[in-house]
Amino acid sequence: MTLLYPLFLWLLIPLSTLFFIKKDRHITTRVHLVILLLITITLSRPVIKHGIQEQTVEAKDIIIALDVSFSMKAKDISPDRYTFAKETISSFLEDNPKDNIMLIAFTTNPLLLSPPTTDHTLINIALRSLNPEYILTKGTSLKRLFAKIASLPYEQKNLLLISDGGEESNLQALAEQIKKSEIQLTILALGTTQGKTIQKSDGTLLKDKEGNLVISRINPLLGQLTSHTGGSYIEAASTPEKTAEELQNIFAKQKLSQAVKKQYRYTEFYQIPLFIALILFIILHTRAVKYLITFFLLLGIQAEASILDSYYLQKAYKSYQANDLNHTEALLQQIETPSLQSQFALANTYYKLCAYKKAIHIYNSIHTTSPKIKQKLYYNLANSYVKLKEYDKAKLYYTKTLQLGEEHDAKQNLALIALWETEKKKALGVAHPKSQNSDTHASDATQKSEEKQEQKEQTSSGSGSGGESKSGKKKDQKKLIMDAKEKKQPMSSKVYELINKGYIRETQPW
Repeated sequence: MTLLYPLFLWLLIPLSTLFFIKKDRHITTRVHLVILLLITITLSRPVIKHGIQEQTVEAKDIIIALDVSFSMKAKDISPDRYTFAKETISSFLEDNPKDNIMLIAFTTNPLLLSPPTTDHTLINIALRSLNPEYILTKGTSLKRLFAKIASLPYEQKNLLLISDGGEESNLQALAEQIKKSEIQLTILALGTTQGKTIQKSDGTLLKDKEGNLVISRINPLLGQLTSHTGGSYIEAASTPEKTAEELQNIFAKQKLSQAVKKQYRYTEFYQIPLFIALILFIILHTRAVKYLITFFLLLGIQAEASILDSYYLQKAYKSYQANDLNHTEALLQQIETPSLQSQFALANTYYKLCAYKKAIHIYNSIHTTSPKIKQKLYYNLANSYVKLKEYDKAKLYYTKTLQLGEEHDAKQNLALIALWETEKKKALGVAHPKSQNSDTHASDATQKSEEKQEQKEQTSSGSGSGGESKSGKKKDQKKLIMDAKEKKQPMSSKVYELINKGYIRETQPW
């Protein structure tokens, strides 16, 4: 047993103090304190860990390199280049939830902000925590960035470079560096060809050593670089969302790779203290206590029955697929509250066991308002009557099947019966109509996924039916989600120290 958020347990100290500080407290007050204690334990999330689960997924490995140099403060793109870039990255992450993405911030020095991860919440937190005001380096070095990318242990180095290009000018050297490192380059160029002045934090405009205003423009080298290396080049669209959509179209053409996703498997126990707290609160503030207790007991029994029914149904499906029909029948008979799914599966099982009369009885007991399911019922009834050589009834149900929609097998079987009636006097041999065991027909229990989808559109009742059918799926465990908006954590001073390394030697600080 472990706690995911043990810091909440600090709240137990004041609550325990209040509980024991006065022994003459009213019972109602003490129960309220107990409820708060239970809620505190709930917030600490007690769980049992079952180790790390590895899952292989098909995803793209993408490296995002964000220029955080001083020129990214230019406001030729609203609200400014840097903010536009961050919003574009957030939208891009939403469009690629399964991809393995790394985030690097760079000026004259590249720095890893987030290692490769499919947990994009962590990337957004790192992105929001970075404050450009603390970055002293103001230039842009693509050479050092490409050297950093080349050192990464990636088979496919898909680089998304978001920058205005700075003052880079050595096109040939950068192109050779990219080709040698086998980097697949995609550039999002931020800025305009006209350029814009850069405002400093004190409100004044940035000037060079000669006192001239610095105007930052898109470096034309960026477009030339993608042309020389076979990469992709785009400029900012009207909104970050549209820009992210254009990037998505580019990366959608790239090949997927096998990525291993690791996550802890937990068994949650927060429901227990929460349930006890809820019961205590209701007992304390409700007069009809005995009725509520009875209700919750019945609710617990029904919930347990529902879980067991779902378990037996899933086991029955697996047994049916393995052609262990007797075991399938035994499992379906243990279901206490029959549903449309379980009844359909039981009837199909009887059909395969050649118990056609039992199958017909079950099919007739199923009532539904869905035309598609009615069509399946009529088709299976017709097949059962064919097996019993009751061809008049079979013809009737094949006709009802076709009245509800096109059905190739039913039409063919009906034609065979008509041919048999025509040639009966001549004593000709006639082929048997196609059975519902045919792989082409959807009524087989192996097509249970389709039945589950259609079941959402109908309600079932009838012999032994307890209402709407229940899917056999278990509820997913609740995921650990960090609220990035509420839990903004500033970058440590060490991070900015690494970015600012060597800033004194910059010759063109923008």
